[in-house]
Amino acid sequence: MKSGFIAIIGKPNAGKSTLINALLKEKIAITTEKAQTTRNAILGILNEDDSQIVFIDTPGIHEAKTALGSYMNKEAMSQAEGVDIIYYIVDGTKGLNNDDKSILDRLFKYEVPVFLLVNKIDELSSQQLMKRLVFAENNYQFAEIIPISALKSDNLEELLTTSKQYLKDDIQYYPDDVKTNRTIEFQIAEIIREKIIKNMREEVPHLVACQVDEIKEKTSKVFIEAVIICNKDTHKGIIIGKGGKMLKKINDQASSDISHLFAGKKIILSLYVRVEEDWLNSQKQLFNLGYFTGDRDE
Repeated sequence: MKSGFIAIIGKPNAGKSTLINALLKEKIAITTEKAQTTRNAILGILNEDDSQIVFIDTPGIHEAKTALGSYMNKEAMSQAEGVDIIYYIVDGTKGLNNDDKSILDRLFKYEVPVFLLVNKIDELSSQQLMKRLVFAENNYQFAEIIPISALKSDNLEELLTTSKQYLKDDIQYYPDDVKTNRTIEFQIAEIIREKIIKNMREEVPHLVACQVDEIKEKTSKVFIEAVIICNKDTHKGIIIGKGGKMLKKINDQASSDISHLFAGKKIILSLYVRVEEDWLNSQKQLFNLGYFTGDRDE
């Protein structure tokens, strides 16, 4: 069998999480139309008869303005080291630009095959696509250039077939039934955060974190307590909404998705909202929320 690790790297909204979900045919990473949805590196494990491929979904690389943003950039770039292939995914409607060049200059130093994935080809004309491909061919030394649509699953079989040619290991790293490295608590917190992002406007979603405090699984029901952490009292009011309507909407939507993690059992989700000012710049808070790998504040 062929096995190996592939890091999926790119700028925000390039389609990294959509791609990993499409490759695994299962929702491993949350997805929204808003930038910087993914904050942690997430493993998605594809088991096939002839291969096991471990995909690493990473945060979008962006201009960091907070400690959390710096963590996300570091988390993304650190995944390029030691993998067998790097997928550099770009929004095909925008193409490559100077921001991509600065990222790619760093990635090529790892001496790992870098595939360029030109995503969202379903939104491009044939002339636009050709322009993107020719520019990439003439200006960069990519191991492979593959146009795809992660949303429509276009060319993903070709991508997998080509990728397997670069894999050299024959070790099964994970059991056949394992799809991700993330805990159930992490997956639940991410589902809740996804619903906040989809229902909230402007800057509020990017100033929110989620933490699961307790899970009690019974025969037919699962009781979960979780907290939504926000930056300001005003944001707390927005998240709760008039008469608690927004919080109930988030709760209902999250409960429906969380149910799939527990074989369809009824989810009793208790959601609370807590204000922790400037948590995005507190190393202690980031560490406690699983976003920081350095030393904690005292």
